[in-house]
Amino acid sequence: MPSLLHLDASARRASISREVGEAFATAWRLRHPDGSYTRRDLAADPVPFIGEAWTELCDHVLEHGITEIGRLPEAVRTPAQADAWKIVEPLLTELVEADTVLIATPMYNYSVPASLKAWFDQVTFPKMSLAGRRFVVTTARGGAYGPGAPKERFDYQERFLRDFFAGHFAVEDVTFVNAELVNSRLDPGLAHLRAKHDESYDAALKAAYDLGKEG
Repeated sequence: MPSLLHLDASARRASISREVGEAFATAWRLRHPDGSYTRRDLAADPVPFIGEAWTELCDHVLEHGITEIGRLPEAVRTPAQADAWKIVEPLLTELVEADTVLIATPMYNYSVPASLKAWFDQVTFPKMSLAGRRFVVTTARGGAYGPGAPKERFDYQERFLRDFFAGHFAVEDVTFVNAELVNSRLDPGLAHLRAKHDESYDAALKAAYDLGKEG
């Protein structure tokens, strides 16, 4: 049965990254009416930051060469580690059981929100291959960071995500749908770029919906 894990990371309840992600999710659900759909709002229901007990779990996993997710509970030694595992286990289960992962995220300070980074930190236990799964990332960025843009070199968001997926999950094929120049809606200094933003926004909504229709 097809399955989609949908993550939202924006601190705004009404956000463009959420809207573009919803376009993908809506089309996907129409294509797979009997599919499994899990949505996690990382801003409304934040994932805790990792603590020392989490690092101890990782140490045990490495020390004993545990690579199978089903064996991870064997790493638990103390009550604090058990509490850490209670946080990790449902996050890992959602991720592993999904064959499509949708991440809707804004760009904050040239990268990803802390809410999304906290989720990444939790699910990197253990390092594992998710090759074969489909990853789609919908973003909203205040400025323009595409090829040739003056701020292209400041785009640590896409660079980080691509490196993370490749380095931790052995996933090289990630599709990004970016809505740019969002700040032109509010910043008088960018008002002359509003038409370009509208074009980018409309194109992102269409691209995301079309990707969702592909399954």
